[in-house]
Amino acid sequence: MKRPPFKTEAFVLRFLNYGESDCIVTFFTREFGKLRGIAKGARRSKKRFSNAIEPFSYSTLLFSRRGDGGLAIIENCDVIEHYPGIRADLEKTMTASYMIDLVDQFTAESKKSAGIFQLLDDFLKLLETGNRLEETTRFFELRLLMLSGYEPVLGKCVICNTPLDKINTAFFDVTRGGIRCSLCGRGDQECIPVSTGTIKTLLMGKQTKTDRIHRLVLSENALKESRVIFRHFIRHILGKEPKSLRVLDEIRKMIIGDRFKPVPTGRSVQEPDLP
Repeated sequence: MKRPPFKTEAFVLRFLNYGESDCIVTFFTREFGKLRGIAKGARRSKKRFSNAIEPFSYSTLLFSRRGDGGLAIIENCDVIEHYPGIRADLEKTMTASYMIDLVDQFTAESKKSAGIFQLLDDFLKLLETGNRLEETTRFFELRLLMLSGYEPVLGKCVICNTPLDKINTAFFDVTRGGIRCSLCGRGDQECIPVSTGTIKTLLMGKQTKTDRIHRLVLSENALKESRVIFRHFIRHILGKEPKSLRVLDEIRKMIIGDRFKPVPTGRSVQEPDLP
């Protein structure tokens, strides 16, 4: 007896053309976590898969399985949200691509994570209607790290536990995943200097409700410092730098010009050497 198809909401993380008309699609679903499936005839069928398998599309997904392993069979996708505001803006499109790339990198196949699913839903909505793209990206990175079990220690020194409000000069230790006070961090060439004002703003962003996060404004210095520490921390966790981030760097450099200077691999702006 044939089992009925499963139904869930899903974001498209990536897809690969397969054969003459099929696609292999990686979804991030609400109930089933990350799911890989084959969409038969997707490149020919405008009715069944129209706009539904483009990156970061949000759809209702119908799929079936033949046993426990292997690819799911994608039977139908109905688009819930295609984010026209994001797709009409190149920088927003690449920011969304970076977000789904991070979700792909930080999640395991078939492991449910309702928190990360909601995070992606919330922040794509912020991108759709908002304009503070760098702030939105930084707070997304921070919350994704939290939900993935890699929350950086920002409220105290990771060495001596001195609380942030008693630290005058802070340093971010990529290996330990948190800040050091001036005594514990000074002289260590692997630590990145960061102002306590930047740290305090990030802590506020961690606690602020998503629909109010647009009210938090990072200064130019805080944007630069937070961009540096998250870039290196994420690279340390993943063991590589997301390719989508390099593309986003180039797009922002083209749009913003000299006000934005991308951080080269292995060395950040105004920071000491890192391994």
